[in-house]
Amino acid sequence: MELLDKFMDYLLMERNYSPHTITAYKKDIQDFFNFSKETSGVVSEAEIAYTHVRMWVVSLNQDEISNRSINRKITALKSFYAFLQKIEAVKENPIAKQKNLKTQKKVIIPFSEKEIGEVFLIENDDLCDFDKVRNRALIHLFYATGIRQAELMDLKIFDVDLKQQTIKVLGKRNKERIVPVYEEVVEDLKRYLEDRGSIGTNLDYFFVTKKGGKMYGALVYRIINSYFSKVSTKQKKSPHVLRHSYATDLVNNGADLNSVKELLGHSSLAATQVYTHNSLEKLKKVYNQAHPRSAQKKKNI
Repeated sequence: MELLDKFMDYLLMERNYSPHTITAYKKDIQDFFNFSKETSGVVSEAEIAYTHVRMWVVSLNQDEISNRSINRKITALKSFYAFLQKIEAVKENPIAKQKNLKTQKKVIIPFSEKEIGEVFLIENDDLCDFDKVRNRALIHLFYATGIRQAELMDLKIFDVDLKQQTIKVLGKRNKERIVPVYEEVVEDLKRYLEDRGSIGTNLDYFFVTKKGGKMYGALVYRIINSYFSKVSTKQKKSPHVLRHSYATDLVNNGADLNSVKELLGHSSLAATQVYTHNSLEKLKKVYNQAHPRSAQKKKNI
């Protein structure tokens, strides 16, 4: 599909989409056209009509694909056809009528400060010294900066400035940001770098495996899940929950949303506002206990 390759180049070169997003978009679009060819004999982009899109969405739903995943596929297809219209490869967008399916909002419960503290007291005697030191530094950096899993895995040696106590993060759409770290994290990172120097890796990546290879997603997730499973009964224990915990703790302790937005690398304030939920719950509790007209206040008198 020549037009699909052009679209991929457009996402990479002009829109600065991440390789992960581009790969996902390409697969979703290819899956759609494979389905349309098998069910309707469609062989070109210009032949696609809304009925083909509707058949595809119904099929995905029957295959018990989640509404959230279906919406992602719809977004990929809409973007593709918007691009085709832009370069005048098609006149109409057959996806324009397709609305996103309703989804339930994901409720992410952050780790408590107590759980975070207990994680740093864990002694994993079954791990080698390198893994112990690296894992502690990795968990601490996640919580101290709120960076994404992909950002941590792509972090380079020269992105970490221990003297200035900052890290340079390459975020979504190749947007750079500087995130500060506190002294205790710096000490863990120094200790890790000493051990890292003894394993003989030639990679520029900051975090590496004990064999000197680049960290991979499954390993990073396994580290976080393993450690927090020992201190928390929360259903989800992942790097993203740590990111959520970082942002929630900042907001709860008085950080303004615009500052949190910059630290997280969000493109809009709307994405950051999800972290105000827990703060609002605390404010409601204080309000109900303190306001003279509150029923709870009257009950306690």
